[in-house]
Amino acid sequence: MEQEQQEQKQAKRPDSDRFWKFATVALIVVLAVFAFRSNGGSPAAPTGGAVVDGQVPTAAPVDMKKLVDDDDVLGKASAPVTIVEFSDYECPFCVRFHTDTWPQLKQNYIDTGKVKVVYRDFPLSFHQNAQKAAEAAECAGSQGKYWEMHNLLFTKGVEGGIATFKQYAQSLSLDTAKFNQCLDSGEKASEVQKDMADGAAAGVQGTPSFFVNGVPISGAQPYSVFQQVIDAALAE
Repeated sequence: MEQEQQEQKQAKRPDSDRFWKFATVALIVVLAVFAFRSNGGSPAAPTGGAVVDGQVPTAAPVDMKKLVDDDDVLGKASAPVTIVEFSDYECPFCVRFHTDTWPQLKQNYIDTGKVKVVYRDFPLSFHQNAQKAAEAAECAGSQGKYWEMHNLLFTKGVEGGIATFKQYAQSLSLDTAKFNQCLDSGEKASEVQKDMADGAAAGVQGTPSFFVNGVPISGAQPYSVFQQVIDAALAE
């Protein structure tokens, strides 16, 4: 009798094994679909740098001299640490960085003269307003209001495109005739494209991407990650 019961249990085991194998595969598929949708529907789409909280970069440093262009600089010229940021005004990850991390960086490092920041444009092709937003900031820069336009683009957004950017220019008391001509003519398009080319040459694949005294940081990382890298650079 006991032997018969054991044989019955062994006969049922294959069905049980098949059930758990099926359940495992089903779970993997569900997780893959979730990851796919979370990335905007494309597993390879460069919608933004990966965000891994607390992860300190380990990639090899790059030559900062090749990354610092004639773009506008925020901070003290003699600051010992330079951050070059490649970003996109329409990128949600970039907006997250500007909202969550930027205020602390500015208060603790830029305003205190320890860090200066160079912002370079990297408008992703699938963001319809990103290219013109970048040009709008450059056009405002020609009238000495680069960072003011930069902040508006991140805080108020880029919805509405060119018409919105012209409203921003008016709110900043720019010479709107000159600004509109600059934006409509594409006068700054080549400057934006040069930023993209330099970023691509440095290995930038998504936004936002940063180089802190040559050390790369990818994604909308929390303040603590920047703090670690900046403090290490200041200690050198």
